[in-house]
Amino acid sequence: MVRQRALVSAGAVLVPVPGLDLATDVGLLIRLITKINQAFGLTPQQIERLDMDTKVVVYAAIVGTGANMIGRLVSAELVVRALQVVATRITAKQAAKYLPVAGQALSAAMSYSAMWYVGEKHIRDCIRVAEDVIDPGPWPTAERVD
Repeated sequence: MVRQRALVSAGAVLVPVPGLDLATDVGLLIRLITKINQAFGLTPQQIERLDMDTKVVVYAAIVGTGANMIGRLVSAELVVRALQVVATRITAKQAAKYLPVAGQALSAAMSYSAMWYVGEKHIRDCIRVAEDVIDPGPWPTAERVD
């Protein structure tokens, strides 16, 4: 799933319409992150259907990973923040597009790697959350007061 969308992102760079590649990346990532969340059972709707104790564990695991696209409605704003992680690549990609053929090839490669990085990092974050939910570790026990 990630590789396929990364290839589409790389291909969008080759279309000579200003801003099309960035708009394509944002749209691709919104759908990709949503599908990944669905696959892990971590969309807001899926989490909402859980019992209260499980929700607490899930949200604690999400906060523990620091992932900001798990358990939330994935918006363009969230995706743009994720893309800021790879902003230097994207800035270089934009500059490389204006060079002859080699620049377009470099730009496509950077677009592919940026999309792949964000998608794979999100998958790793979802795996960490799932592992924490499956084995949340020791819970502090309250001392009994009689």
